[in-house]
Amino acid sequence: MLFSMLRFVSVSLIAVFLFQAGAMASDTNGSSSQIQPLALESIILDIATNGTTTVAVGERGHVFVFDADKTVPWKQVPTPTDAHLTKAFFITPQLGWAVGHDATIIHTKDAGLTWHKQMGAPEIEKPLMDIFFFDESNGVAIGAYGLFYRTSDGGDSWNSEYHEELLFEEDVSYLAELKAEDEALYLSERSTLLPHFNRIISMTTGRLIMVGELGLVAISDDHGKLWQKIDFTYEGSMFNAVQNNGAIFVMGLRGHIFQTDLQMGSWTEVVLPVKSTINGAISNDDGGLTLVGNAGVIIDLPVAGESRIIEQRQGENLVAINQDPQGHIWVAGTKGLFELK
Repeated sequence: MLFSMLRFVSVSLIAVFLFQAGAMASDTNGSSSQIQPLALESIILDIATNGTTTVAVGERGHVFVFDADKTVPWKQVPTPTDAHLTKAFFITPQLGWAVGHDATIIHTKDAGLTWHKQMGAPEIEKPLMDIFFFDESNGVAIGAYGLFYRTSDGGDSWNSEYHEELLFEEDVSYLAELKAEDEALYLSERSTLLPHFNRIISMTTGRLIMVGELGLVAISDDHGKLWQKIDFTYEGSMFNAVQNNGAIFVMGLRGHIFQTDLQMGSWTEVVLPVKSTINGAISNDDGGLTLVGNAGVIIDLPVAGESRIIEQRQGENLVAINQDPQGHIWVAGTKGLFELK
């Protein structure tokens, strides 16, 4: 079977952002203990927005709802889990989901004010890393070691999928031989051979793009039922993808970021002023991107000209960046949330 030494870096990033608070937290029936005065300064891993709704999620099941009319605009709300939450997604300003450790999926119908659990599987000891809905009923959730779940009823039920087409050819052969010899070992190995799936987005063309460990860049034209791996020249982990106008950017380990057009025929590496891992991006008013990453870097990537560091926050890793309904830019990371002035 094929296991590159590069695999440890993807696990390392998960460890930095998701396990830093300690061992995986276990779910609880009641979560009033989550509400803490310093929770906004704890690890926050994503900021999701849709229309008038902006929500941030992070460690120990923390969820924060934004309200610009309040003196303190971020309000923590209780959730039905203590599992670390890694990503949130809203299909409408009211309907949203968040995913995290222990294959946890939680759902809100009131813009993030209240949540209920749709799924949790602590026995598999794997985090979900992203979630995407095509409409109010149909969506997918992805995660470590090839976790892939699909729903057609708004998350009331989730069905696991195994995307063998994203295995390395050597691993396909290895699994075929193992299945004939030892069924139990086959099932065990099968659950660890796929790369980590880190991010999934939909392009304006309707095509899905998913990025992950070991240079995984894959596309799907049927809502993720079948994937095709793109011939990608970099073997390091990719942690995010974004469409900006007519260009697609994928970004990740050691400051590597690559650009292509919507046909994805060829890739160009974008030169950055640092080698820090890039975790998040948002489109600028001028058509460029603002990037955030490890070592507290915030980078301006213009449409033309050289990229530059616009801020660097010592002792922090920055994970996500997004805009609230009033147009203010917020950044999330290992020391909580702050507004980018």
